[in-house]
Amino acid sequence: MYGRISSLGVWVVVLTIGFLGVCSLPVLAVSEEKEKKDVKTLGEVTVTAVEEEGESPFLPDVDGTKIYAGKKTTLIDMKELPTVTNNNFRQALVKVPGLLLSEESTPLFSVGYRGLEPHRAQFIQVMKDGVPIHADMFGYPESYYVPPLQTVEKIEFIRGGAGLMYGPQPGGALNFVTHKPVLDKKFRIHSENVFGSDNYFSTYEALTGTIGPLGYLGYFHERQGDGFRDANSDFEVISSGTKAVINQTGDSRLIMNYDEYHEEHGEPGGLTRAQFDADPSVTTREFDRFRLERYYGSIKYEKEFSEDTQFDSLVYGGRYRRYSKRQRGGGFGTVPTGANVNSNDVEEQNFYNLGFEPRFRHNYELFGNEHTLTLGTHTFMSHSPRTDQRGRGPASDSGILHKEAVRDSWYLSVFLENLFRFGKLSVTPGARLEHFWQKINERRNVDKTTAPLADTKEFDFEPLFGSGTVYEIAKGIEAYANISQSYRPKIFTQAVPTGTNQVINEDLREGKGVQYDFGLRGKPLPFLAWDVDYFFMTFSNQIGTEGNTVTNAGRAHHQGMEFFTEVDLVGAYDYFNKTHHVDTLGSLSPFVTLTVLDAEFSAGPFEGRQPQYAPQYNFRFGTVYKWRDRVKISLLSTFVDEHFADDASTANRFIPSYKVWDLTAEVNLLKNVRNAFDVSIFGGINNLFDEHYYARVRSDGIDPANERNIYGGVKINLG
Repeated sequence: MYGRISSLGVWVVVLTIGFLGVCSLPVLAVSEEKEKKDVKTLGEVTVTAVEEEGESPFLPDVDGTKIYAGKKTTLIDMKELPTVTNNNFRQALVKVPGLLLSEESTPLFSVGYRGLEPHRAQFIQVMKDGVPIHADMFGYPESYYVPPLQTVEKIEFIRGGAGLMYGPQPGGALNFVTHKPVLDKKFRIHSENVFGSDNYFSTYEALTGTIGPLGYLGYFHERQGDGFRDANSDFEVISSGTKAVINQTGDSRLIMNYDEYHEEHGEPGGLTRAQFDADPSVTTREFDRFRLERYYGSIKYEKEFSEDTQFDSLVYGGRYRRYSKRQRGGGFGTVPTGANVNSNDVEEQNFYNLGFEPRFRHNYELFGNEHTLTLGTHTFMSHSPRTDQRGRGPASDSGILHKEAVRDSWYLSVFLENLFRFGKLSVTPGARLEHFWQKINERRNVDKTTAPLADTKEFDFEPLFGSGTVYEIAKGIEAYANISQSYRPKIFTQAVPTGTNQVINEDLREGKGVQYDFGLRGKPLPFLAWDVDYFFMTFSNQIGTEGNTVTNAGRAHHQGMEFFTEVDLVGAYDYFNKTHHVDTLGSLSPFVTLTVLDAEFSAGPFEGRQPQYAPQYNFRFGTVYKWRDRVKISLLSTFVDEHFADDASTANRFIPSYKVWDLTAEVNLLKNVRNAFDVSIFGGINNLFDEHYYARVRSDGIDPANERNIYGGVKINLG
């Protein structure tokens, strides 16, 4: 957004002009008289340029085939912080207002948005390089898989208007942008190894380079630990992947990806408040386990016909397997007892997915201004068999088949946006037409003794509309407004509940939302950025459970303000005093993000109550110190107000306020030795002051967050 000539470019221009000037003078004198005759005096040349301002924390108006103008966006560069390990999203997303992490000690991922349920990020469209990574986009929209952060270069978050660009989810879109093959090396090795508390160990090995037109990248990652609970809190993640890019810098590119992911962890069980206060390391479930497998690939073709026209075509798909076994008996924070204690429930779900998404962007002139049109379609298909077995022991891996169902979904969307520019004013209207088919066929359900097995087919058509407006108040400062619709179809378990005696309300309807954003943001100076925003969201016909009935839980209103600012104090001093202390002292950049939220059900069985995971404030601040790309030190904090973990405001689902601090650092000991060798060390203390807190409560009880833990590691680059 803020293109500038870099300081390196200035020196290139200066040296080039100087070289040409020298070459224009005669260097060989035949005689003193001839030399005087041939010598010419050149006029003085002055070259000026604006110093590079660094990357903006907001996405540009147009990027590739996508339009971001008029939308509230955040761009996180992972290089800005010291190395983040164990996928610590409290650190990685610390500068993103609006998101609430439902922290847990497993490798799984739960994040909410402006008071929407965080469980497995099911109200947010989560993607990797633009590819949806939910188990199923709509029937089972849970993000158990998240890419290792070592593979991630940037994180993009688009609010509101994401319904018209990536999908209809009301919580916006979170996109993990992974590294591309390096261009300036034929062969480069990266190695990262970490050790920490509770026998934590992580290794990441990558090989990358570019040979001729082919760029390649391959990686292997493993991390494991015992966890801080007494037993059954161990975890292990094994992940690997490859990326090949043909003609990476050309106007026609082919990008091929393949990833595998294997994860298993214990589920040590929930606690009562009394248990948590006494000793949060207690284990109530000795045998519950969770496993995940994911095999996914994608091929993307990008063609730039000219500066004004680009076409992308993405094909992706693969298999996703979710497996869990959980001992029967017990309750909220209690050890399993009774007749059911010697059996368990074994659940397995498989998802075979295929998607196709072409996108087209064209710039054109009209009435003396340049405008941008984007359009495309997204097709997604999923085949998902599910089985539920009853194990004959508390730790059985399989058992007697109790339930079996086959679920299929088909999705087609057609979308169009147009960015109209009128001087300093830009307007981006858009439309997305959603088509969703769902079929569920129950083949076995021993819990249904009287009701027939379900054989259900459904079709939803939902047109969505939105518009974004931006006005450039001054250079680097803009006011923006956005309104967008969103849509939440019934998921598999809401279309056909599998619980004993559970029924569906006959007039059950899909959830719908409308979201408004009005904000002011800018990066007018290289050391200062900010974004302040008022938002209002209505979410009607939310689907929930009342007793044994699946019904529309009501309508909720979510409103509040979000604030972000970051300033480089040393850079500000240099700017106003025309000094260069950043080069010698480094930069010191404090930042603040704040979400103030007022959310309430205005209709339905929970009228007058606060939606789950909707604290009145979510406040984060900290500072990052950097010196010459050699030293990074960060002190980060997260303060969250009290709230409830369910819509009914149940007493045992209460989450007290908490505050957590993290201290991390990274030092580059050897940099670019012989243009081929780097060594860095890094480490940190998570939960620096050992806050006793929890951010997640489930049906089996309180899930305590990690206690204070430390880690340290080393990174090596060769090549």
